[in-house]
Amino acid sequence: MTGLIVQEWIERSGGAEQVLDALRIALPDSRLFALWCDDDERFAPDTVAESWMARTTLRRHKALALPLMSSTWKRARVDFEPDWVLTSTYVFAHHCRFGAVDGSTPKFSYVHTPARYLWEPSLDGRGAGALMSAPRSVLRAVDRAAARDAGDLAANSEFVRRRIIRAWERDARVIYPPVDAAGIVEGGEWRDRLTEQEQDILESLPERGFLMAASRLVPYKRHDAVIGMGRRIGVPVVLAGTGPEAARLQALAAESTVPVHMLGFVSDAMMRALFQRALVFVFPPVEDFGIIPVEAMAAGCPVIVNRIGGAAESVLDGVTGFHVDIDDPVAVASAVDRAGSLDAGDARRRALSFDTARFLEDVSRWILGPAEAGRAAAAQAGATLTSSARDESPKIAARAAG
Repeated sequence: MTGLIVQEWIERSGGAEQVLDALRIALPDSRLFALWCDDDERFAPDTVAESWMARTTLRRHKALALPLMSSTWKRARVDFEPDWVLTSTYVFAHHCRFGAVDGSTPKFSYVHTPARYLWEPSLDGRGAGALMSAPRSVLRAVDRAAARDAGDLAANSEFVRRRIIRAWERDARVIYPPVDAAGIVEGGEWRDRLTEQEQDILESLPERGFLMAASRLVPYKRHDAVIGMGRRIGVPVVLAGTGPEAARLQALAAESTVPVHMLGFVSDAMMRALFQRALVFVFPPVEDFGIIPVEAMAAGCPVIVNRIGGAAESVLDGVTGFHVDIDDPVAVASAVDRAGSLDAGDARRRALSFDTARFLEDVSRWILGPAEAGRAAAAQAGATLTSSARDESPKIAARAAG
């Protein structure tokens, strides 16, 4: 069966791309369509079909492209009739109309979230301005209507499932995103896999004596809150990642009364070695799911997450970490103080329940049905997200953002 996987756009790294890599393993006969692809080495030539936007500067200006995305998806076409269509959607990809004209092509949508700038403007600056208030109600109506024809829905968390019910007035199953938890657990001591330069950096940090945060440095990730936590409780902070907030965070770090180490981009091995050296991993945002907290648990690191959001579904409160009000300094200080008493083995076991193997099985059964999924699983024996993705592109292993 030759299906079509539809993704909003393809970047060099990110949670949606990690899901896409796993979808390609679960559904190896599929072809791809995206508004544009910014990673030419990720897939074989001619594997990804792109929209007209790929030939314009709009691909570098998502905010400008947003008003045109819905109509672009509705008009997009491919040169074959797919046996099924699966959209990986977090903006408007589910508005697409690929497949038979009579609507008989089975359609599925893996929903990272209904567009936050429409439905949760407080969490997405693109929708928070006064200029968006008038068109928002119109765009919500368009989006809700498109969701009625988006086929069978799967949400990436229970938190997103509830948002789908509120926004689109539809229900969805929950299929959590893939995490290479087994690979992290089986990696043992990750410091042994570092380059000499990375080992020097690691050894310069306090041994199990710092708060760690990692992801793209953008405002809603709230790295400034982690710096503030460290200052209030007198614990050093380590930040990994790059992004537009870097300069502002560096200024805050320079003024901090405790050391703040900003490491920028780090390799997978370095990230995992940092998890194993940290006192606790802190994840402040209200996130749809949050892959990095699960990776931290797989490395045996306790995790503090916002009590609101998808990350609270993976972290077991009081067992593998703590759910807190990030703005409550007393609650945060208490969680940090208690983190050292948690069992690293409990964290690893919890992380394994989100392993890529589980995602592959769930997606295969969802799209192909139990019988076909069994045959696909046999053909995929031994395939993993890490090995298969890296065979296609060495860049997939790199992490610049969470």
